[in-house]
Amino acid sequence: MRFTFPLMAIGLEVATIVLFGLFVQYETDQNVSQQPNSTKSPTVDVDRYLDLYPLFQDVHVMVFAGFGFLMTFLRKYGFSSMGINLLIAALGLQWGTIAQGILQSHGEKFHIEIKNMINADFSTAAVLISFGAVLGKTSPIQMLTMTILEIAVFAVNEYLVVEVFGASDIGASMTIHAFGAYFGLAVAGILYRSSLKEGHRNEESVYHSDLFAMIGTLFLWVFWPSFNSAIADAGKNQYMAIVNTYFSLAASVVTAYACSSLLESRGKLHMVHIQNATLAGGVAMGTTADMANTPYYAMIIGSIAGVVSVFGFKFLTPFFTTKLRIHDTCGVHNLHGLPGVIGGLASIVFIALETADTSAMAMQAAALGSSIGTALVGGLVTGLILKIPIWGQPADQDCYDDSVYWEVPRRTELDMFSHFHEHGNRNQLEPEA
Repeated sequence: MRFTFPLMAIGLEVATIVLFGLFVQYETDQNVSQQPNSTKSPTVDVDRYLDLYPLFQDVHVMVFAGFGFLMTFLRKYGFSSMGINLLIAALGLQWGTIAQGILQSHGEKFHIEIKNMINADFSTAAVLISFGAVLGKTSPIQMLTMTILEIAVFAVNEYLVVEVFGASDIGASMTIHAFGAYFGLAVAGILYRSSLKEGHRNEESVYHSDLFAMIGTLFLWVFWPSFNSAIADAGKNQYMAIVNTYFSLAASVVTAYACSSLLESRGKLHMVHIQNATLAGGVAMGTTADMANTPYYAMIIGSIAGVVSVFGFKFLTPFFTTKLRIHDTCGVHNLHGLPGVIGGLASIVFIALETADTSAMAMQAAALGSSIGTALVGGLVTGLILKIPIWGQPADQDCYDDSVYWEVPRRTELDMFSHFHEHGNRNQLEPEA
């Protein structure tokens, strides 16, 4: 990895810079080309370009901090959870800008705006969701490769959904969450390791790693209304998207807590359920965020999503691992896949109730089918590529361990506490060699 990873990372960045030089420009470049002899800087309508910036900031925090912290639950994989999350997001937002821009401009030069940056973050979010399905079982080189391939497929599906089908998916329940989850599951199925069927010694959390993951949950929970409303039409639609997401999230928290207690034998709460299922309302509300014209619709969707997510973690995740040979490390199917499908189905129901427009209903169904189908096919192909033994994959015994790819402290806090409990005396801790 010492030479392969740096060469690949630098090569991808150089290629991206070249593509930016060929296709990307500021919108004000039009003004410059009209006045070639002018030495004045082009004027910019600040209000027009910066109205979306607060929403972009919120989405950016979700992508870089929310997703990153959420995946730190593994006791020896925190460096990779946060660090590879940053790497994927940084490469993904650049490549997403190019892939989406070229498709939308039909191969011509395109202008970069704040909305493009939000959409680029959205494309990156899909990859981060898929990353959760294979967390701990892939190398940084594999993740760079998956980022490039998945965003290309994501951009094609998004173009189909928005431009060809004309479907509505303002908060991207289908195009981001369902797509990212099923793409990741397809990759995980191809990369399945039978030796990990019964678990791995490092595939568990400790007290402080679960606390870090809960920080990610809170970042995502607080900013999710911005995620679902960021690209909605300003005014009533954006207002509705914010309010509906707000109440859907709140409802999913209550039902997630209730179901977590109900399904555990002693009535205790399970931290995995709380970290994930409490966000299901935001995922499920995405497609209909600007459709639901009363808050109680949103609360019903959020409540259902919270219940389905907890039941998924309790029953579907073990079934997928043992019967379908799909090992989903983070349970992305329960947080993103199933709630994403709920969001797509809810949009069909809303259209049926409000307008009974069969054509629009068919397009929503086509968008949901396209998102799942494209994700599965793209994920299977990507998985086959990643399975080629040239990417520096970790050995089975080295999965879920930062030390394979990171310089880590020789004695961790966890090791010190274990040593203390074994010997029963703090003074017996031996100094570092």
